[in-house]
Amino acid sequence: MLKKSFVTAALLCAALGAQAQSTPAKAELAGRLVKLQQPGIETMARALASEPAAEMLDRAGNALATRVPPEKREAVAREIQNDAKKYADDAVPMVRERALALAPSTVGAFLEEKFTEDELRQVIAVMESPAWIKFQRLANEMQATLQTRLVADTRASIEPKLKALEQSVARRLGVTEPAGKPAAKPAKPASK
Repeated sequence: MLKKSFVTAALLCAALGAQAQSTPAKAELAGRLVKLQQPGIETMARALASEPAAEMLDRAGNALATRVPPEKREAVAREIQNDAKKYADDAVPMVRERALALAPSTVGAFLEEKFTEDELRQVIAVMESPAWIKFQRLANEMQATLQTRLVADTRASIEPKLKALEQSVARRLGVTEPAGKPAAKPAKPASK
């Protein structure tokens, strides 16, 4: 009985190991798939490199109001934005290039380990299909259409909640409207 369990376990391990093994064909397919994912890898790297600067700009914007005299705020804000742009101009290409260099040994290795050759071929077929390419090309337009409709459909419900939040935050910060001055009305969208 024990011998039979051992043999079964050994065969199972061998079968699983055979599936996880890489072959030249599997490595080529994984490399091809990594190449197809290059735009997404570049976008991820750009976001990763830019995120710290964006957070720092947010914090700097908050500090401008309390630490910089009003007459110097605009100039200091411009200088900070220029510094952030210089950082991004240096950091983004560096991180993007490193991500592209690491992708074959990380994403490619992951794909080789987790997918069979047939599965890799299927994924590549989907990603290279004209319908999928068209779908991807139109994704931003689809999202913009949804966003426009969503804003229009929820504006009446959201604006009062946003106004209440704005008043609550102002009250907590001790910012109040001068007596007799009505609250500013939200800007209306431009007419077409």
